Amino acid sequence: MRVEIKWNGNMQFETQTPSGHAFILDTGTDLGGQETGPRPTEVLLSAVGTCSGIDVVDILKKMRYTIDRFSIEVVGERAEDHPKRFTQMQLTYHLEGEIPVEKVRRAVQLSQEKYCSVAHSVNAEILATFILNGETYQL
Repeated sequence: MRVEIKWNGNMQFETQTPSGHAFILDTGTDLGGQETGPRPTEVLLSAVGTCSGIDVVDILKKMRYTIDRFSIEVVGERAEDHPKRFTQMQLTYHLEGEIPVEKVRRAVQLSQEKYCSVAHSVNAEILATFILNGETYQL
């Protein structure tokens, strides 16, 4: 896989993906940016959550369950010192639907332990919780 990244001046960069999509990344004005796009760290958290979400949807779909609503909250903790890497990420999966708890648990576990390539590419502890129809469960 190969992406092309072009500097547009100041702290703004534009990425072209092999799938034909483009997006802008930037920083805040405090770092010389212009607030024209998300920060790379925000995109990293989004990528971890989205990658895992795709896995969960795919797994539950293969199990023949229907998800009525689904969202994911990702909270990242960063080190104080440079490079200020993420040391921990907490993913909370919010699902609604007629799905047995153990099936959701299994889908989240498979994503976390086996399938999510983005999560396996970062050097951070990743914790997962899921909320099914308003009730919280830990892995």
